[in-house]
Amino acid sequence: MENKAKIIMVNGPVVKGRYMSDFKMREMVMVGDKKLIGEVISLEGDIGTIQVYEETEGLFLNEVIEPTHKPLSLKLGPGLLKNMFDGIERPLKKLFELSGDFIAEGIGLISIDDTVDWDVNMMVEEGEFVDEGYPIAWIQETELIQHKVLMPPGKKGHVKKILNDGLYKLEDIICVLEDEHGDDIEIKLYQEWPVREQRPILERKTLSIPLLTGQRVLDIFFPIAKGGTAAIPGGFGTGKTMTQHQLAKWCDADIIVYIGCGERGNEMTDVLQEFPKLIDPTSGKSIMERTVLIANTSNMPVAAREASIYTGITIAEFYRDMGYHVAVMADSTSRWAEALRELSGRLEEMPAEEGYPAYLPSRLAGFYERAGLVETLCGQEASVTIIGAVSPAGGDFSEPVTENTKRYVNAFLALDKRLAYARHYPAINWLDSYSGYIKMLEEWYSNYVSDDILELRAEMLKVLHEENKLSDIVQLVGEDVLPDDQRLILEIAKVIKVGFLQQNAFHKEDTYVPLQKQHLMLEIINYLYEKGKEAIKMGIPISVVKNLELYNRVTRVKYTIKNDDLQDFGFLMQDIDKYYNDLMAKYKK
Repeated sequence: MENKAKIIMVNGPVVKGRYMSDFKMREMVMVGDKKLIGEVISLEGDIGTIQVYEETEGLFLNEVIEPTHKPLSLKLGPGLLKNMFDGIERPLKKLFELSGDFIAEGIGLISIDDTVDWDVNMMVEEGEFVDEGYPIAWIQETELIQHKVLMPPGKKGHVKKILNDGLYKLEDIICVLEDEHGDDIEIKLYQEWPVREQRPILERKTLSIPLLTGQRVLDIFFPIAKGGTAAIPGGFGTGKTMTQHQLAKWCDADIIVYIGCGERGNEMTDVLQEFPKLIDPTSGKSIMERTVLIANTSNMPVAAREASIYTGITIAEFYRDMGYHVAVMADSTSRWAEALRELSGRLEEMPAEEGYPAYLPSRLAGFYERAGLVETLCGQEASVTIIGAVSPAGGDFSEPVTENTKRYVNAFLALDKRLAYARHYPAINWLDSYSGYIKMLEEWYSNYVSDDILELRAEMLKVLHEENKLSDIVQLVGEDVLPDDQRLILEIAKVIKVGFLQQNAFHKEDTYVPLQKQHLMLEIINYLYEKGKEAIKMGIPISVVKNLELYNRVTRVKYTIKNDDLQDFGFLMQDIDKYYNDLMAKYKK
């Protein structure tokens, strides 16, 4: 009789077992009498190392480790949307019903509810050939999202038997197909998929469409492409979570996957309570109708935190395969990296910079690589966009997680403590941030907004950079010593910062701004600047050039001109014209 695998060491979430030579790497296992969920992460001879996704308190030596013969996988099917899960896809409401405020050990790998009856509408007929990734049926999962039951990747065949439209549960076999070898393929309402494995696609496409957010600093200054990657680094209190909330609410993705990874319990509670109250602006329904929440607080098991971002990205890829544009909010990847560091320390691996494991860069790269604008297996264009918050200790952007994230993302939205404390939100620093998507999106902006919008952007950024250089002189000797053309730059920079970059999430006209209005706002600021330069060249003093009433009107257009009625921009431009033409005519005399 062969020996059963048994525990020989317990070190926090890391467990070692003997007689494990028949196990596989990344295999999911049940550890001990409580059947705790774990994953094999190392095999050496007959000694195996397991990371356990639950509290290991109370485990004894020589308790049995049972194999499951499959990797850590998710159940992907209807019931994901409007739901809240822990790091390994166990629904929090169900966990609360079973064990109260704290998750009890050994609850098992419960997942989406298999007792619900779903109204299934068939899309194929008997005898029809169905290729991999093509839909077999559809379900109205929420009021906003139509869920498609897809042919699993790698499977194709002719429909041998299909049920009629009707109410079915997750485990019901709704269709049987026959593959080329004559074997049966049974289709249920869900698929199982390993979390660490990318779901297949036909091809990756060149990024060419922006993810529109209604946030001016993002849409024009530092745009993110659909299928792109972005990092939002910032110290404590700079507004990372609030920025991600704004993006989740207003971005034009079809589905949001929000991963709260290792954040404080009270912050995650706030997210879980506030998200259902947010109203989706396009439909008027709750934003939860198109959202999946994954909550893994800092007091939950550290190994589950490490798995949570893979859980989130796998769910995102699943909806992408149906043809949806999905945005993933990971808050925050720093806590995920800290989980890696803790596990690495317990495994006694050689530490690299600041104690993080040497494979931190490759893990970060592997995560961000799963973003992309793709052609799905059934020929549709869809995308996964990843926006990861980074929480560097003390706001130090030179620490390893921020530095390595910078290598793999194309948009870097650096949050600034000074801006946040000055109540300038979103507190994105225009000097430290950048977007690598400008060139890729150039054609889209020219076709759908205006030919000159990116030139305007470059001009305004140039003003802000000039103002930054001049502010050092101003702090030393005051503004009065500067020539008038440089003082004009300081005044226009104030208008850009307060009138354009600062945005009020609680004002109905300013919380979301359409791209057309954003363009006109920049145009009017630039027009004010050009007219001012013209006047100063004629020798008109800055005290007269800067008309306080006009400057205030331009700064306040974000509030005073409605998003759906933009004709007042023309009247304002006429007033600017009249003032400066009269002024220059007067000085010519």
